[in-house]
Amino acid sequence: MRLVWQLLTVALVAFLGSQALNAVKGRPWLTLAIGLATAVLAVVAYRWVVGRTERRPVAELGRAGAVGRTSLGTLLGVVMFGFVIANIAFLGHYTVDGLGSPGGAIGLIGFMAVAAVTEELFFRGVLLRIVESRFGTWIALVFTSLLFGLTHLVNPNATLWGVIAIAIEAGGMLGAAYIATRNLWLPIGLHFGWNTAASSLFSTEVSGNGTPQGLLDAATSGPVAVSGGAFGPEGSLYAVALGALMTAVFLWIAKRRGNLVPPRRRADRADAAATLPR
Repeated sequence: MRLVWQLLTVALVAFLGSQALNAVKGRPWLTLAIGLATAVLAVVAYRWVVGRTERRPVAELGRAGAVGRTSLGTLLGVVMFGFVIANIAFLGHYTVDGLGSPGGAIGLIGFMAVAAVTEELFFRGVLLRIVESRFGTWIALVFTSLLFGLTHLVNPNATLWGVIAIAIEAGGMLGAAYIATRNLWLPIGLHFGWNTAASSLFSTEVSGNGTPQGLLDAATSGPVAVSGGAFGPEGSLYAVALGALMTAVFLWIAKRRGNLVPPRRRADRADAAATLPR
């Protein structure tokens, strides 16, 4: 039941936050405020429900180092997406026509804060962590990466290739970042920095959700392998290769730190289940 309660708690905060954001659409500063407040509420709710259901300190969201790790992840996410855009632009498939919408860029930060925090709590904080504790790192990483990719099928301009790309570059990388650090702040920052750069800064499609009105008036074009097509630059081979490389780096760090968890034997899983709080 701990899995159910934790997933429901995070999902409820995400739903309420999305409803509030939709209600203030078109008002960027209010969107930013509600988005940041929802992100904070999601962290508080996660810490509360995990503490209650597992009766332990919630170390994966510890206060020590939270700002530094989140800032590092955000910077890394922005730089990574900037690298992808630079390569697409070098081939002439990303063009900037001028200034876009500064107000729109501000509002998008609020949207991306909600998405980054709630999705990381849901997929890495709850699903990956609990599945890993029973079936080991590799099964948990593959399972949650595929599931993360499949959830993007509901997006308006989703493609099968885009879903595969997200599973590799985002699901794998963000899961590996958590495994390497045993902390959610770095993957939250990575997720937020990548999405904010894609939408608020470079004004590109984000996972097939449409082209946002960000800081720049820009457009992508050309082959799907280069630009990602209607799904956005996340469907570019540049993004997939970079995400796969970062996944390998984080898993190497995890192995060096002894953070890879082997599968439990059936008897061990039964003993662990018997000791869980009901």
